[in-house]
Amino acid sequence: MAKIETAVFLAAGLGSRLNGLSKGKPKGFLEIEGISLIQRSVNNLLAAGIKQFYFGTGFEAEVYEEFGKKYNAICVKNLIYASTGSMYTLYNMQDRITSDFILLEADLLYDKSGLSYLMDDAHADVILGSGKTNSGDEVFMEIDTKSHLINLSKDSSVLKSIDAELVGISKVSLDTYDKMCVIAEPLFSSRPKLDYEHVFVELAKAQPMFVRKVDDYVWCEIDDKSHYQRALEKILPKIE
Repeated sequence: MAKIETAVFLAAGLGSRLNGLSKGKPKGFLEIEGISLIQRSVNNLLAAGIKQFYFGTGFEAEVYEEFGKKYNAICVKNLIYASTGSMYTLYNMQDRITSDFILLEADLLYDKSGLSYLMDDAHADVILGSGKTNSGDEVFMEIDTKSHLINLSKDSSVLKSIDAELVGISKVSLDTYDKMCVIAEPLFSSRPKLDYEHVFVELAKAQPMFVRKVDDYVWCEIDDKSHYQRALEKILPKIE
C-alpha cells in the first residue's frame, strides 16, 4: 500500500449562511480561537505526512492562493463556482491531480485521528463515517453488512437504514477519481450542483466503496452560526 502524501480540499463555496462570521473570506478561513479551520486542517495533514496540497477554489480564490504559497500548494479555480457543486470543483482539477489523495471539505473541524483511520486502512478507497451527531445538517449513509456504501442523503426517509454519517473526509485512489470524473461529466448539464458524495453513490453501483465508521468520532461542519456555536461549545473541547 503506497503512502499517501497528497491532500485535496474542496474550497469553492460562498459560505453565505455564515452571515459575516468569516469576515468576507472563504468559510475555510473562519477562525476558532484565533486559528482558521483551514490552518487547523493543514496542520493535521502535515502531522500525518501529507506533503502536497491542492485547493479547489472559487469564492475569493486569491485568499487561498496567498495562504497556499507557504506550502507550495496548487490552487485550481472553479470559474463557475456559484452555479456548480463540489463535484465540478473536483472535476475541474483532473489535469493537476496525479496520485491517490485525501479528499476534504474545507469547512470542517475534526479530530486528527480521522486521518489515521483512512491512511492506515488497506482499502484503496475509504469514506470516513461517524455515529450519530445530532448536528442538524447530517448526510446519512446506508451501508451493507460489509461496510460498503449503498446510498446517502440528507433526507433519511429515502434510505432503508441509517448506518453512519458522512464526515467529509475520504481516501480516494487516482483510479477511482478518474472514474468519478467519467461518471460526472454527462450529469453536469442536468445536475450542475452535483456534489462529490452523490458520485460516490453512483460509483458504488459498480465497485465497492468502503465506509470506515468510527462511532464516537469527534467532528463538525460549520455552515452557519448555530454550527459555529456548537463547534465552540461541544466539539473543540473534545478535540483539545
